[in-house]
Amino acid sequence: MAWPPAGLLEKLFETDPGRYSVTIFNAEPRVNYDRIMLSPVLSGEKSFEDIIIHGDHWYIENQIMLYKGHKVVEIDHENRIVRSEQGASAEYDKLIIATGSVPFIIPVPGHKLPGVLSYRDLDDVHAMMLAAKARGHAVVIGGGLLGLEAAAGLINRGMSVTVLHIAPTLMERQLDPAAGYLLQKELERRGIRVITKANTKEITGTDRVEAVHLDDGTIIKADIVVMAVGIRPNSGSGKEAGLAVNRGIVVNDQMQTSDPAIYALGECAEVGGMCYGLVAPLYQQANIVAAHLGGDHGAAFVPQYTATRLKVTGIDLYSAGDFGEGEDREEIVLRDANAGVYKRLILKDDKIIGAVLYGETADGPRFFDMLKNKTDTRDMRDTLIFGRAYQGAPPDPMAAVAALPDEAEICGCNGICKGKITGAITAKGLTTLDGVRAHTKASASCGSCTGLVEQLLHATLGDAYNPAAVQPMCPCTEYGHDDVRRLIIAKGLKSIPAVMQELEWKTSCGCAKCRPALNYYLVADWPGEYEDDGQSRFINERVHANIQKDGTYSVVPRMWGGMTNPKELRAIADVADKFHIPAVKVTGGQRIDLLGVKKEDLPAVWADLNAAGMVSGAAYAKGLRTVKTCVGSDWCRFGTRDSTGPGIRLEKFMWGAWTPAKVKLAVSGCPRNCAEATCKDIGVVCVDSGYDIHFAGAAGLDIKGTELLCHADSEDEALEIIVALTQLYREQARYLERIYKWAKRVGTPSILANVVTDRDKRRAYYERFVYAQTFAQIDPREERVNGKDAHEFAAMAEFGMPVAAE
Repeated sequence: MAWPPAGLLEKLFETDPGRYSVTIFNAEPRVNYDRIMLSPVLSGEKSFEDIIIHGDHWYIENQIMLYKGHKVVEIDHENRIVRSEQGASAEYDKLIIATGSVPFIIPVPGHKLPGVLSYRDLDDVHAMMLAAKARGHAVVIGGGLLGLEAAAGLINRGMSVTVLHIAPTLMERQLDPAAGYLLQKELERRGIRVITKANTKEITGTDRVEAVHLDDGTIIKADIVVMAVGIRPNSGSGKEAGLAVNRGIVVNDQMQTSDPAIYALGECAEVGGMCYGLVAPLYQQANIVAAHLGGDHGAAFVPQYTATRLKVTGIDLYSAGDFGEGEDREEIVLRDANAGVYKRLILKDDKIIGAVLYGETADGPRFFDMLKNKTDTRDMRDTLIFGRAYQGAPPDPMAAVAALPDEAEICGCNGICKGKITGAITAKGLTTLDGVRAHTKASASCGSCTGLVEQLLHATLGDAYNPAAVQPMCPCTEYGHDDVRRLIIAKGLKSIPAVMQELEWKTSCGCAKCRPALNYYLVADWPGEYEDDGQSRFINERVHANIQKDGTYSVVPRMWGGMTNPKELRAIADVADKFHIPAVKVTGGQRIDLLGVKKEDLPAVWADLNAAGMVSGAAYAKGLRTVKTCVGSDWCRFGTRDSTGPGIRLEKFMWGAWTPAKVKLAVSGCPRNCAEATCKDIGVVCVDSGYDIHFAGAAGLDIKGTELLCHADSEDEALEIIVALTQLYREQARYLERIYKWAKRVGTPSILANVVTDRDKRRAYYERFVYAQTFAQIDPREERVNGKDAHEFAAMAEFGMPVAAE
């Protein structure tokens, strides 16, 4: 089952509840989810839970029989019975086929090698995410919407990505060559290699993918190959049932097949000789079937223009209509090379028939509305391309959306017009984006119209609209992270059950989002009183090792300040030999990683390392990871001050502390900054007069230099400031919020006031950290060696919470 039938059922239950008993056969082993949001899942911006449309409770509430993982293998339309490959069957009065599409795989030699993937469902995304953990080379074949979204997601996951596209420019069906050029330039700026006019000759490899060969002789290294070259209607079930099938299952304008009791909709259906893949016509089809099932036989499918947006963060692109050239057409073009802006309108008989916008797309919905309504542009022709602000309207950022008529479409995915949104805001007293999503579905699918919906909220509510209004921490509660934490302290709540009861959680035990967050808040707020709940942690933190792609684990012992000695190195070598550990890797954090440890061997590995005096390096933790140092003035002829000494002191002082997200420190012995202190969460740069303390850097998916927090005259003062800063972060930040994001949210002046300007406050934060450490500095590996949580290390498949991205 795909998402259009889910919308269909919502509509049917709303207009005609109780009329039908509903049974659903879903080939995927899960509830329905929003497929058009797979790209944000791949890029790491969303999780699967974020894109679920209806959880199990919805099916129960609506008395729907849902067969998960049941692919339909037979439709007996004479006896009106459906059968699945698992043997389940159901009789029907009305049947809806919504089997979607199947990816087209180019039949080149090697296309069946392991590592050749498609991009259509959650299983494909999981396969790509698993492959990306190895940080290898990805080749994406296809430079259309799906291919580019896959490429953007994979590079965000740390892979090296090459896009191969057979046409001269990217997204040639949606963009003209000029916009395609700008898009390619932006993708290349992000590190994605793009090769156009690329014809794949073969895919090679011995046991799995190793390379892609082009017909011009180019060879591209590949650990995975993603095929995103197109789709085909998944019409096989209709054909086997004896229904009329061309490219797709043939339907009339009421979405009925050659058997009037059977409907088909979505990518598997062919209506008026056309198969549709974009979401707007699919939702229209779902509404038509819902109306027809409810007794409204006047509803009919009418082809409509659709607009296209690319779901890649930071790329503004809008395309609609026909942008081909012709003698009977005119065009208006605006280019701003410095701003990276390109706008093109195509007119015929003084009416817009196509629009391509890149870099600045605010007027896209207005142009699209003019296109659909065939608005005459003669009176505004000279200033049309500049947007509404240049046509006598006041320079109000809300002007464009305020000027749209009520029937203007805002959310193309769900077919929601401006009037429905503003009407719901007024009638239901909606004040937040989530409220609009819940009541209208606008902005609830691909999210590309979110800006417009927020502008409508602002235009309708005026100053009463607060875009920073609290968002719930998860669907289990109405409270945001800040309110939950405030109430934990105010109400003296000291257990997860107490929090859920007193704050009226909507679920019995919470979810994979809220339980780890609550566990952290309780650990941080009630040191010595709350006992850490291991089962509310992700697998890496439960077993104190990082799970790898093959199910084995990585063990990283702590090396204080990046320093080690022969005893520790011999212990690591002995462990690697004794337990047949296949890979030993020097990490970027100046430590040694033992990769490929079997789960059942973990306690014994730790026992041997503990015997050599080595504790857990917490490479898995939302806590202090490393304190990276250079050799400083002890050895370096440029060193201003000792750096390893302060680094080791910091690490020994702070290890074991849990924090909202991982924390990495560094100490550089001089401004040459060999320890890279100015891209860490907290960094120290030694100078002649003392220590410059930096914070709020990032060097992962986000790249950000640190901000200079302050200067400390002595090592003791520097340590106190850093510890106080960490404790302030522990008390104020939201779970999984890195220091640089927390600092941006609360503001540097607030942080300065607490840990630099007011020394009494600084000392109080420092002392609270010191107190918490009396309960935190216990080596978790030593505890497990002594038998704690022994059930976690049985030689069996791991069940439990999903693995958190490290």
